[in-house]
Amino acid sequence: MASGRRNALIGAYPTFALFTLLAGQFWRNLLGWWGFGIVAALVIAGAVVLLVQTKPTWKWRRVPKSTFVFLFIATLSIAWSFYPGASALGVLLTLVTTLVAVALVLCLPWARFVRALSAAIKWVLALSLLFELWVAIFIREPLLPNFPDFEPEGKLPMAFYWSRSLLFDGGPIEGIVASRNLLGMVALLGLIVFGTLLAAGSMRRGWGITWLVVAGLTFALTRSATIIVVAVIVLIALAFALWTRRVGPNRRRGVYVTAAGVLVASVTLLAVFWNNLLELFGKGEDLTGRLDIWNSVIGLAAERPWVGWGWVGYWNPFVEPFDDLAVRKGVVYLQAHNAWLDVWMQVGIIGLLAFAAIVIGALWRSWFLSVDRPVDASGRALPYSAAALLPMLVLVALIGQSLAESRILVESGWALLIAIAWATKRRQWEHEPLPAALPANRSALVRPTHEPPTPEPAAPDATTGDEAR
Repeated sequence: MASGRRNALIGAYPTFALFTLLAGQFWRNLLGWWGFGIVAALVIAGAVVLLVQTKPTWKWRRVPKSTFVFLFIATLSIAWSFYPGASALGVLLTLVTTLVAVALVLCLPWARFVRALSAAIKWVLALSLLFELWVAIFIREPLLPNFPDFEPEGKLPMAFYWSRSLLFDGGPIEGIVASRNLLGMVALLGLIVFGTLLAAGSMRRGWGITWLVVAGLTFALTRSATIIVVAVIVLIALAFALWTRRVGPNRRRGVYVTAAGVLVASVTLLAVFWNNLLELFGKGEDLTGRLDIWNSVIGLAAERPWVGWGWVGYWNPFVEPFDDLAVRKGVVYLQAHNAWLDVWMQVGIIGLLAFAAIVIGALWRSWFLSVDRPVDASGRALPYSAAALLPMLVLVALIGQSLAESRILVESGWALLIAIAWATKRRQWEHEPLPAALPANRSALVRPTHEPPTPEPAAPDATTGDEAR
């Protein structure tokens, strides 16, 4: 009985945790901050129980040290923070989010983690469409959150509403996450996850196509210009990854030269046709206020360029300077709308270097794991799998989003970044490939309490070169 309860917990918890990370605003709008606090506490407690119950094994040399460096800098920044109380809270939230991500990666096979992510995305997409349908049919007007953290009087900015009730107008829709950019990102993650699972044979064809249609429909209804650009970046990365696989390890120079040329050409075209692109996406010359926000953040960062003003993650609206740093049309924005500027402003150049080390290290490892032919423990080459593309594509999406949003620093963005960084460092899926179908005994997807040691991989060669990375 105890074993059955443990397996049931491990089976349900990852989906619940990832759903909460993806849709934190859903809980805040539905239950208020106190209700969200209870849900968050359950997620944290579940991570602790998961670690205690599974007692995962891990090796220090397969842990990305940059994670600890960044967390150390963020924690240390409380000492010189301009807002020490807010920094302490921000550091705590970052630490517990990291704990949840690491617990999921250490305690679950990579296949199980991906399936939990897939299930969480399905819940967010399905509930969002049903929610928007309910608002459009029965409410027929913009809907406020159940527990607003503002005075719901007079004419309010549309950004304050949970849903604008625009489903029957073709969008944009915000879904349960109350933001078309966030919902568009979840839909894009769904396209990546469902597409790779379907291509890898790890998802029933009928259900895979159905969920791809749901994700695509949601993506279209959000009408998010930011995420459309991110999707284009993901498609380009996918094309280059498939090309790199095709040419093999000895003929990749042409691929990388072409990639560099595409980057230069893209930047040039962006500069030349900038106004046309803004008009195409319905954006003003200030990128919906982003230029003003970026200028304010850069000005603040320049005052403390090396150590920053103190880590806070998402901005606290009750402390200076965040109470009026980014105000547009009566809305106080609580992010720099660029994660890299945000990190620079909060923890300075030293923190920015540590953050860049996390991102670049994870991207480097996920790229080569996606394009190098996998090998087993004896060094025998295995067939390519579409599943190996998933971490790289998700990470590219997060990096693309980080140029216009700061979500990679909080909740699902940070959790997925840390999960991919740790999973790629451990080369987890190479020893635990995504199955073609779920085994009859679902508990087989859970690590045993005392697992045997993982066999060491063959010595690195010119094909894999993973230890060098």
